[in-house]
Parts: sequence; structure tokens; C-alpha cells
Amino acid sequence: MNKRSRFILILAILAICFGFLWPSLKWYAWTPKEDQALALSSLENIKNYSSDKAAEDVKDLKAAVKSDSSQVLTDDQKWLLKAAKKNYKDMGETVPNPMTLRDALASFSDEEEILALIEGRYREKILADKKNYQNSVKLGLDLSGGMNVIVKADLDAVVAARDENSNVSADTLRVSAMEQAIETLTNRIDRFGLSSPTIRQQGDDRIYIEIPGSAETDQINSIIRGRGILNFRLVDDEASNSFSTYYSANKNNTFDSQGNLIDPSIIPEDCEVLGYYSTDDYGLDQREGFLVVKKESVLDGKHIKSAEVGTEDITGKPQVSFRLDADGAQIFADFTSANIGKNLAIVSDDRIKSNATIRTAITGGAVAITGFGQEEAKNLQKVLQTAWLDVPLTVENQQVIGASLGEQAIKQGVMAIAIGLAAIMLFMLFWYHGAGVNACVAQILNLYIMFSILSAFNFTITLPSIAGMILTIGMAVDANVIIFERIKEERRLGKDRASSISTGFGNALWAILDSNITTFIAAAFMSSLGSGAVQGFAYSLAIGVVSTLFTALVVSRLMFDFGTETVGHKGISIGWGVK
Repeated sequence: MNKRSRFILILAILAICFGFLWPSLKWYAWTPKEDQALALSSLENIKNYSSDKAAEDVKDLKAAVKSDSSQVLTDDQKWLLKAAKKNYKDMGETVPNPMTLRDALASFSDEEEILALIEGRYREKILADKKNYQNSVKLGLDLSGGMNVIVKADLDAVVAARDENSNVSADTLRVSAMEQAIETLTNRIDRFGLSSPTIRQQGDDRIYIEIPGSAETDQINSIIRGRGILNFRLVDDEASNSFSTYYSANKNNTFDSQGNLIDPSIIPEDCEVLGYYSTDDYGLDQREGFLVVKKESVLDGKHIKSAEVGTEDITGKPQVSFRLDADGAQIFADFTSANIGKNLAIVSDDRIKSNATIRTAITGGAVAITGFGQEEAKNLQKVLQTAWLDVPLTVENQQVIGASLGEQAIKQGVMAIAIGLAAIMLFMLFWYHGAGVNACVAQILNLYIMFSILSAFNFTITLPSIAGMILTIGMAVDANVIIFERIKEERRLGKDRASSISTGFGNALWAILDSNITTFIAAAFMSSLGSGAVQGFAYSLAIGVVSTLFTALVVSRLMFDFGTETVGHKGISIGWGVK
């Protein structure tokens, strides 16, 4: 590979690495702490915050117009100017110039349209921060503090409870049960406002949960042990209409802080109020309103055998179809024949996912539900497919790590890397003189590439990972030492600069590859056979091996060739007594 090709390769790799590292830079360097806390909160909290802030901003805009009707839009309000111009063009009217705040607000059909625009701006900003976090390097619990929990799923109980006539194999059932348990835990933990949990399967029947930040142990245990229930409830239309009227007049006095009715007498005793939710354009749960449903379940999710998404014949709209077992088919046929014209709600985790009208008696166990978008239909299908699975979960192990210890560990880790890197760079400069500069640049780029790869694969940095980085620094300089000593040997034999560099790199190549390949093999076995802290160390070490080979054999060689071919150096500053 000639010098030009090597230079282009290095630039391309550094540019790609910068793209990998960019989300981490935006998150850790340029996202304020308060914005980070908001982005790490649950989706429901983000939605509530966006709605509240939008309402405040609309109130401030209206107050500003009232105090000065001729106020012109400022540079900070360019987003409003852009939206107002579009509104005027859509209406076929002349765009005012200059655009006043009153003109801008007048371009919207109603206040709800302005609220939606402002809420969307807040939401997009917060979700963009959340995406940066998801694509960035994570800090482990030993660095950020928080809690880790290992949950055991009783898959044997799931297999034992399956229908004798079921044609689903035990292995397939176990896989489906684990997927359903992980999805249920993810949804439930996020709903309770716990910040950005990491939930993954560990082994065949265990689920590993990491929750950064502070969280109450009792609250976590109650969330994990709770079971997601899907069932069908009859909607009390008369009570729902009555409740809607009452809620409109008493929004602040209907529910307490726990979401319970302050005055239970406003609905029948055999009913309860549940929220009716759909999914908005941002993937957030959006409450459309409330419905009063019967407490007694019409049909449990355990009777569902299969579910699929299709389209309605006449309208072409999405439709979810599911089949019931024999008992469920009979129960559903009896119920629907007795309640034609009434509404039936599908409830999951105390949220109404669908509200369908019973048009006719449904017999044969085949049920079709419409009234939602394609994405919502797919989500509902997923819920229905796993509704019959009831996976008992138990907390097997739980550890709480203080955030103060994490901050101290971060400082100590960064200090260790900085001191180790500085000491090695000073030694290389002292012992190898000008060639030591090559080693220093290679070391800096080595760390840069390592962090970039960690960011690209969303790895989590822990104390063992930092130990792997520090070990990589020492190993990386070994490659430079071998190369420099080989070049010095060639210079002592009287060879010129170009020949010494070429032969030195050639003679050092296999020694460097041997040592790094054996290290990579050891790291590969540690990552595959180990877990937790061992895996973190192994990943960091393996990435360091790859980046070390690149910086030592490609970057350092380019710097030597640049001095030879471009600058025209004849001698080499590579140590005491060697020219």
C-alpha cells in the first residue's frame, strides 16, 4: 500500500469513527444535565412535560400579544415565522411583512393547532436527546450508580400449563414466554417512570435488568412481580357518557395522586374507570379519554390461540384477527349474542387498547377487530399473541450501587488513563526522540478509535472496561517499541532511512501479529464464556488489539514515510546514538 492509499484509508477510518463517536459527544459534552434527566425519564413523563411546556408557551405568547399587538417576531421565534408563512400560503393569503406576533398567531385555525406545533418542538428535541443516549457509550452501574436485578422466569410452569392439544413445541413455548416476559417488564418499568432501563435475557431463563439512577427497592420488586393481564371487558356506555360530563367539569378534582377516583360514587359499583390509549406519531402512548368498563372480565387472554394482522375487505383499513380455543369460542359466542350493539374493550395492563362495537354474535372462535392504524394493529397483534402466556417471575438477586461511588470511580479511571498515557508518552519521547512523536500520535488515535467503536456498538463502559483500556495503552506501545528497535538495528547496519524503515516494519510485522492475535483469542474466549465484568474487560481488550494493529502498522508507517518522501529527511531521530 503506497503513501496516498494509506493516507486516504486513515482519513476514511477517522471520519467513520467520528460519526460513531458523534452521539456520545453530543450526549456527554453538549447536553445539559437537566436535559439528560428529562431524556432519561419515561415516555409518558416526556409527553406530560411537552404538553405542560406547550401550554405555558401559548399562554406567554397570548400575554405578549395583549401587551403589545405590534410586536414583531424575534430571531428566537423563527420556527413560528416559518409555520405562519406556510399557513398563509395554504390559505391563499398574502404573507404579512413584517410578520407580527399577532399575525403569526392569527394564521392558526385554533389554539389546539398552536399547542400541537409547540408540543412537537419540545418532543422532537427531547426524543433527539434520547436517541443520542441510545446511540452513545453507556456508563455501567459501577460508574453511574443505580440498581441491577436478576429475575428468574419459571418456564417449566409455562410448559406445564400449556394446553394438551397445543401443537406448539416446548422449546418454542419457552422462547415465546421469555420474549413476552421481557416485553412486559420493559413496558411496565418504563410506565412507572424509571429512567432508561437496560433489560436483556441472560442464559435460558433469566432476565438481567439495570436501572441507572436512584430507585426504591420495594417499588422495583412490586413492578417486577406484577403480571400483565389481557382481558375483554364490557363498556358501560351510559356510565362512560356520565363520567365524561363529570370529568369535563371537575378535571382537577376527579383523581387523586395515585390515579384513583376521589368520589367512587360517580360510577356504578361494578365498574371502574380506565384510560383509552392510542399511539401517536412519536411512538408515545396517547390517552384519548376515559371509559367506564365492568370489573368482571368477559374473556381472559388465555383463551387466545393465534393472532394476525390483515385488512378489512370493504375499507382496506388494518384489521386484527384472532382465534379462540373451544371454551373461549363458546364463552364469546354467548356473550356477544347477548350484547349486540354494545362496546367491548380490550384491556392490557389496566389500559384500554381497543374499543370495538359488537355488530353481531361472533361464533366459531374467529374474532376481527378494527379501528386503529397499521402500527397500532401490529402492536395489538403482539399483545394478543402472547396474552395467554403467564410467566411467573421471581427476583433472584438485587444490588444497589450509590451514585457517589460511581462519580469517584469515573474520576479515578480517567486519572489512571491520563497518568498512564502521559507517562508512556514521556518515556517514548525521552527514549526514542523524534520517533516517539509517532508513538504518541498512535496512542491518542488508539484511544479515539476505541471509544468510537464502543459508541458504535452501544457498549457499556465499566471499571473492568477501563482496566482493559489501560492495558491496551501498554500493549499498544509494545508494538511501537518492537518496530523502533528493528529500525535501529537496520540503521546500525548502515542502511539508509527508507530501507531501514521498510525492513524494520517488515521484520516486526509477524512478532506484532503473533502477540496481538494470541491476545485477541484470549479476549474472544473471555467474552464468550464470561459474563458481566469479565465480558466488559474482554470487549475493551479485543477492540484495543484491533486499534493497536491499525495505529502501529498503518498510522505510524505513514508518518515515517511522510518524513522520508515528502519532507526529505535523510536521518532518523529514533534514540540515543542512532541517527
